Amino acid sequence: MSGSNQKPKSDITTMSSAEYQAIAKKHEPPRAVLKNCLRAFLVGGLICLIGQCIQRFFMSVFDMSTTEASNPTVAVLIILSVILTSFGVYDKIAQWAGAGSAVPVTGFANSMCSAALEHRAEGLVLGVGASMFKLAGSVIVFGTVAAFIIGIIYAIFGIEGR
Repeated sequence: MSGSNQKPKSDITTMSSAEYQAIAKKHEPPRAVLKNCLRAFLVGGLICLIGQCIQRFFMSVFDMSTTEASNPTVAVLIILSVILTSFGVYDKIAQWAGAGSAVPVTGFANSMCSAALEHRAEGLVLGVGASMFKLAGSVIVFGTVAAFIIGIIYAIFGIEGR
């Protein structure tokens, strides 16, 4: 078993990590940052505009104040997001818009609904219930911890809410 029977290693197997990264970067397609930012801005703004129209509807039809109309407005946006996610429409919007569809509350509802739909075959408890909070769980935990810390700061410094 001399070295004459062994084949020489190809360039890809002897390549260092830095060399591979350089080659991969050279062949990576350029990113359309400006176009992606514009899409995110437009879709995120459109979602907010729809929310503002819904809030104005509650204020004019049901004679609610801005504060009173806020909760039903968020609920309607969440319901619309879940319905659009169920029909596969919100995912197409999210692919086109990127972060513009993920930032508002509709993106949060979409992440929960998508996970629930994906795991519904595993049952209500272990599938839908357990999987629904995989993506959204970190947001809920962070929000709870941040609210607790801010509450402690308010209590220490005697800051009162209005």
